[in-house]
Amino acid sequence: MSQDAPTPNPHPTKRLFATGAKAVAVILFLFVVQQIITKGLPDMSIYVQEKWQGIRLLQEPLPSENSLPNPLPEQRLVDTWGGARSNGRTHEGIDIFAPRGTPIQSTTDGIVRKVGEDRLGGRVVSIVGPGGAGHYYAHLEDYADIVVGDWVDAGEVIGYVGDSGNAKGTPPHLHYGIYISGSAVNPYPLLQKDAPAQ
Repeated sequence: MSQDAPTPNPHPTKRLFATGAKAVAVILFLFVVQQIITKGLPDMSIYVQEKWQGIRLLQEPLPSENSLPNPLPEQRLVDTWGGARSNGRTHEGIDIFAPRGTPIQSTTDGIVRKVGEDRLGGRVVSIVGPGGAGHYYAHLEDYADIVVGDWVDAGEVIGYVGDSGNAKGTPPHLHYGIYISGSAVNPYPLLQKDAPAQ
C-alpha cells in the first residue's frame, strides 16, 4: 500500500507575495466600491456619445472656401497670413481686431480639445472640427463656460477677445488659425467675408 507524499510548504517569500497580492486586490476592490458609492457609476452613454461624435467628425468634409462663419461676425477680415513675426517665424493664422471682451464664436461644430494657456497664444481654445481640422483661437481675455471634451456648435461663444500671451500690450484681437493634418493653413479663404467694411 502506497502512501501519498506530503505536500511541501511553499517558500516563505512566495507565501508573503501571495498574501500581499490578495491584500492589494482587496484594497483595490474596496476603493472601487467606495468610488461607486460616493460618485455613482460612470455614465457610459456620455463616453459612447463622445466617441461617436469624434468618429462622425472625421468622416465629414474639411472646411472649403467661404464655408466657415466669421468668429467675430461684426468685424472686418483682413488676410494677415504669412506676415513676419519674431525669431524668424511667419504668421500662421489671421488676426481679427475687436474691442476687448468681444464674444468669440466657434467657426465650426466640434469637440473642445484645449482650454488653457500656451507660451505664444496666451489664453487659448482649440476645437477639432469636421475632417479632423484643428481650429485655434488665441490671445483671449477669458474663456466661456467650456471644458475639454465639450461639444460646441458653430456660432457658440467660446471666449472673449483680449491680448494675452505674446500679444500683451497690442490692440485686443483674436488670432485664428486652422491646422489640417498637423500643418497650418491660411484660414482667410475659408471664412465668409460678409461683415460690414470699417
